[in-house]
Amino acid sequence: MASGIFAILDDIATLMDDVAAMSKVAAKKTAGILGDDLAVNAEKASGFASSREIPVLWAISKGSLINKLIILPVAFLLSAFLPWAINIILIIGGIYLAFEGAEKIYHFFVPHHNSKAEELKEVQTKEEILAIEKERIKSAIITDFILSVEIVIIALGTVVGQEIWNQIIVVSIIALIATVGVYGIVALIVRMDEAGYKLIAKSKSEKSFLHKIGQLLVNALPKVIQALSVIGTIALLLVAGGIFNHIEFMHHLFPWMPSMLKDFLAGLVVGFIAFFVFQIVLKIYHRIAK
Repeated sequence: MASGIFAILDDIATLMDDVAAMSKVAAKKTAGILGDDLAVNAEKASGFASSREIPVLWAISKGSLINKLIILPVAFLLSAFLPWAINIILIIGGIYLAFEGAEKIYHFFVPHHNSKAEELKEVQTKEEILAIEKERIKSAIITDFILSVEIVIIALGTVVGQEIWNQIIVVSIIALIATVGVYGIVALIVRMDEAGYKLIAKSKSEKSFLHKIGQLLVNALPKVIQALSVIGTIALLLVAGGIFNHIEFMHHLFPWMPSMLKDFLAGLVVGFIAFFVFQIVLKIYHRIAK
């Protein structure tokens, strides 16, 4: 009886060792996309009123967890029965991400009345503010869904051929890190100014160390958010381009070009094609609707 228990414990220990080793490999493979996920989501979670930042971020985080609960079982089933469907889903997601990136670049050069800053200036009532928040939370969750699909697929690719339970545990760990880790860091970023104000309030003079650190955090936040907005846009295009460049015929194009530049250009080109096609379809729809 005792020997049987020890054998079970030994099997569990071996399984945990295998899971830890495979999780480490999967984490390395997905590190780049997790960095992109952080940049994109930090940009999307910023720009709200200070009192609304954490509730909005919590809403996006819950949406992200639901995304993972949907994606994980579907990914395991597709991997087992319809592996070709995964590539199609990735390409569709890549087109959406490229579209988002191209749209941001277009609106940077051609300002429009629906920008974040102008939206927040125009609203007057609490209901209008909540409506804008709801729309932007929805957009963030959709983007998170696409990024989560790629994270899960890449993680799954590192454990292909392993036992199904190993696959489930490893990929689930990476998915959990993608939510808890990313949104935990995002929460720290968007609350930098609040931490700075608290340090300033606790400082005894303007020359004190606490006051200087607090002032640094307050002054740094707008620059960090602005930088993350740029990084997030680039990240969208890089992730999308990375998906497109895994397609066989595109993978062999321009072999002399650095992979990062190739990913960016692929995302940019496809993104602007998708953006202008969308604009044409939108104009046709409005004309028909009239």
